[in-house]
Amino acid sequence: MGQGKGGFSEPGLKKLRDVLARHVDSGKIPGLVALVSRGDETYTEVMGTMLHDGGAPIRRDTLFRMASTSKPVTAAAAMILLDECRLRLDDTVDEWLPELAGRQVLARIDSPLDDTVPARRPITVRDVLTSTFGLGMDMTALGTPIMGAVFELGLTPNLPAPMPEPDEWMRRLGTLPLMHQPGERWQYHISNDLLGVLVARVTGQSFESFLAERLFGPLGMTDTGFHVQASDLHRLPPLYAPDPQTGEFHVWDPAEGGRHSQPPAFTSGGGGLVSTADDYHAYFRMLLNNGMHGTERILSRAAVELMTTNQLTAAQQADRDALARNNVHISFGQGQHGGWGFGMAVRTYRGDYAPIGQFGWDGGSGTATYADPVNGITGILLTQVGASVPHPARLIQDFWTTVYQAIED
Repeated sequence: MGQGKGGFSEPGLKKLRDVLARHVDSGKIPGLVALVSRGDETYTEVMGTMLHDGGAPIRRDTLFRMASTSKPVTAAAAMILLDECRLRLDDTVDEWLPELAGRQVLARIDSPLDDTVPARRPITVRDVLTSTFGLGMDMTALGTPIMGAVFELGLTPNLPAPMPEPDEWMRRLGTLPLMHQPGERWQYHISNDLLGVLVARVTGQSFESFLAERLFGPLGMTDTGFHVQASDLHRLPPLYAPDPQTGEFHVWDPAEGGRHSQPPAFTSGGGGLVSTADDYHAYFRMLLNNGMHGTERILSRAAVELMTTNQLTAAQQADRDALARNNVHISFGQGQHGGWGFGMAVRTYRGDYAPIGQFGWDGGSGTATYADPVNGITGILLTQVGASVPHPARLIQDFWTTVYQAIED
C-alpha cells in the first residue's frame, strides 16, 4: 500500500479546526474527538462537552460507542483464523453453526415465513464474511413478515427485544428462513454479529476474550471492549438520539445503568464495541501497515489486502448501492463508497474527496473510522450524537472534505 509523502499543511489544519468548531458551536454536536494521521504525523482536535447542555469537557481519552464501526474489527478476528488455517473461505459453516444447516429460503422477500424453497447450497464462511449469507437488515423490506420476525426475536440490537446470549441467538436465527439464497444478495449487519459467534465457536473462547488476546492486547487497545468498568463510566458520555422533527436532545443510552455499564449477554460483532480515538487509530494504522504493528505482525499482508478489496459481484453491488442511494433519507449521504470488503466499505469510485481504495466504515452513533492507502492517511471522528438526525453525518462528511484539503505533498 502506498504511503503519502509529507503531512498536513498548517492552513489546511486550521480550516479543519474551524469547520469542526462550527459544528460544535452550532449546538447540534455537543462534543467530538477527531484524529488524523499521515506518516509519522498525528493531529487531533478535542472539542465540546460530554453533555448537550454542558458538563465536563470531552477529552482525548473519552470513550465512545463505536456502533457499526465495530464491524471492521470483527472481520480481523476472522482473518486471524483464516491466516492460521482454522477457517477456509469456502468451507461450509455447518460444522460450527449447525443451526444454519439445511436452510429454507423465502419464495419472495414479502412471502409468509412458511412459503419457502430449499437453499441451493450450504452457507459458507465467505458468505458470512461478505454479508451475503442470506439474512440481514433490509431497509427496503420493512413491514414484511421476515423483517418483523427478525425484530421480534431480538436478532438485531435495539429493536424491541434485548439480544439473548449467543447460543439462544443462534437457536432463534435457525428458526427463520433465509431472505435470499446463500451468496445471492448483499445485506447489512446480521452477518457481522454471526461472525462473532463463528469466531467464538471455532476458538472455544468467548468472542471478547479472543479479541482481547489477539487484537486489543497486541495493539495496545486498552480502552476497547464490550462494556465499561464502573471506574471509567465517567469517561462515557450519554448517547443522544435527537428528535428528527424538533432536534430536541433525547438520551438514547445513558452511561450509568446503560447498555455498556455491564457485560452484555450478546457481544455484538456488528455494533457492540466501546473505544477511543487512539485505540481505533492503532487498529486502522495496523491495516494501513499491511498487518504490522511496530515489529509485531497481527495479520498477514494477504489477509489485509483481501479484507480491504471489494468482494461484491455486480448483482450484490446493486443491493449495496440501494442502501446508500435509495435510502439517503436514512443514511444522510453516508455509505456512498461503492464496494464492500470484509466488514467494511471499500471505495470503488471517486464519489467525493476520498480516492478509490479508501476503506473503513461509519457508525449510527456518530462515529467514522477510515484509512486511505493512496495518501497514507488514517482518520477517526467520534461524537455522541446518533443518526436520528443528519448532523453527525454532515460533520463526518465535512471532516473528510477538509482532511483531504489539508494534505501537503
